[in-house]
Amino acid sequence: MTNTKNTSNAQNSRNSPKNTEEGTADDRPSPMQVLRNARIQLAELTGMTVETVSSFEQTEDGWSLEVEVLELARVPDTMSLMASYQVDLDPDGQLTGYRRVRRYERGRADSHRPGGR
Repeated sequence: MTNTKNTSNAQNSRNSPKNTEEGTADDRPSPMQVLRNARIQLAELTGMTVETVSSFEQTEDGWSLEVEVLELARVPDTMSLMASYQVDLDPDGQLTGYRRVRRYERGRADSHRPGGR
C-alpha cells in the first residue's frame, strides 16, 4: 500500500508544474478576446464607432492593432470620414495607448501605390 501511495504522490508532483504552467497560459486572453476588448476599449475612450481591425500582431510588449473607426458620418455614406488608429495593448489585452495614423473619406482608396510609384 505504501508503494501505491508513493507512486500516486510522485505522479501528482510531476503533474503539478505542468498544470501550473497550463493554468498560467490559460489566464491569458485569446486573440479573439484581445480583439473584442480592444474594440470596446477604444470605442469607450473615443466615443467613435469601430468598424474593423485591419492589422493585428503580438509584440514583445503585448499586442499592436490598426483599427478603422468612423470619425464623422456623412450622407452619402461614401463621404463619411474614417480614420486608422494604431492601438497598443499589454499582454493581458488592456489598452495602453492609441494614436491616429491616417484620416480619409470612406469612398477613397489609398493614394500611394506599391513600390512607391
